[in-house]
Amino acid sequence: MTNDPNAPENPGATTVRAATPADLDAIADLHSRARATYYRGRLPDAQPDSPAERDRRRDGWTRALARPDATVLCAERDGTVVGAASYRREDGAPAGTVTLHQLHVDPGCWRGGVGTALHRACVAGWRSAGIATARLEVYWHNSRARAFYTRHGWRPDESRRPVPDDTHLGLVLPLTPAAR
Repeated sequence: MTNDPNAPENPGATTVRAATPADLDAIADLHSRARATYYRGRLPDAQPDSPAERDRRRDGWTRALARPDATVLCAERDGTVVGAASYRREDGAPAGTVTLHQLHVDPGCWRGGVGTALHRACVAGWRSAGIATARLEVYWHNSRARAFYTRHGWRPDESRRPVPDDTHLGLVLPLTPAAR
């Protein structure tokens, strides 16, 4: 315990908040580091950390932050953005369905509760909005992410069978008590 009245109540604790355009560079950078880390050794021809890929990710997050129908969250520790998530309801999707498009954690914080904090914030937002089902796609070979989603109740989407050369797995999370 400290006597400093300006010291954070729980140093190192993760807080989740709505992202702002001021967070763009930090979010795009941590997304790039996460992608480079989990693709390393799995896609020999991929260049996930190339300037073109970094620009593509930054453009994607710029669009997500500008969309009035999207929710973008960021997780912080000690004032530093260490995770980000983005979701929205897709045009033409069934009512009560949302798609989680992004959930990334800085590799230096993996297995430290940041992803769980972001996931909890997403689920709380979905439930408060009356969402019954969440969907996402995860890179098939990203076993770390697949295990994370499984721990949080996600299951293979039986309505979306992958084709033999598919690179992603569709997952679904029912949010209504009857669907669990």
